Amino acid sequence: MPGTLTVAFVPGVSPARWARVWRERMPDVELVLRAVGADEVDRALDGDADMCFARLPVTEGLRAIPLWTETPVVAAPKDSEFAEVDSVTERDLVGMTLLGGGPVPDDLDGTLDLVAAGVGLAVLPQSLFRAASRRDLVARPLVDVEGTRVALVWRDADASPVTDEFIGIVRGRTANSSRGRDAADVRDADGTDGRQTRGRVSSDGREARGRPGADGREARRGSGNESNGRPGTAGGRGRTARPTRGRPRRGR
Repeated sequence: MPGTLTVAFVPGVSPARWARVWRERMPDVELVLRAVGADEVDRALDGDADMCFARLPVTEGLRAIPLWTETPVVAAPKDSEFAEVDSVTERDLVGMTLLGGGPVPDDLDGTLDLVAAGVGLAVLPQSLFRAASRRDLVARPLVDVEGTRVALVWRDADASPVTDEFIGIVRGRTANSSRGRDAADVRDADGTDGRQTRGRVSSDGREARGRPGADGREARRGSGNESNGRPGTAGGRGRTARPTRGRPRRGR
């Protein structure tokens, strides 16, 4: 099946490990990887991207296979009180100024610059903080909130035998296994475990009933399960839970 497969990916997500497998297994189909902004997923899929690694939730109507749950961290100055602790809870953030808004800051570099200046703190996925390479800041796990979920998403119109092959590689299917056979759980590039979900799901990560998955299996409805029972790694939209007392002030 000669041709080209274009796969986009958002900041903090690296498809390199699957690209290596693809080039070994599918040498006749060129794999093009393209970095896009977190808010450019729809634009990429409307353009030349066949698929995209993105954070849930995504636009309604897209097909998605959740892959892993990212660990949320609190970014703080190296000389702050947070540098002295191993982890942070939401209660620790009560009364603090939180910058960036949402589980992923709209302007990552600008938000982290404000954190370094002592204006406030930022909550973001650990993989995104690592990708920023900020040695003037520290990141501490936020242990009692849900993390963001990363998924492989695509449009129905772009589905093809080529995209099915890529889905199989991402889900761990070996060259000799059948398409209907699921393999081991996918593991996050930063070491976070994520439970692999069978079948296709809706834009918020919930599985759709009665729809066939990429491997031809019927999907079952479900919700994001906790990974290994650890707090802060449950599947979901990645929204921060409400603190026990009061609410932190959010910076602009």
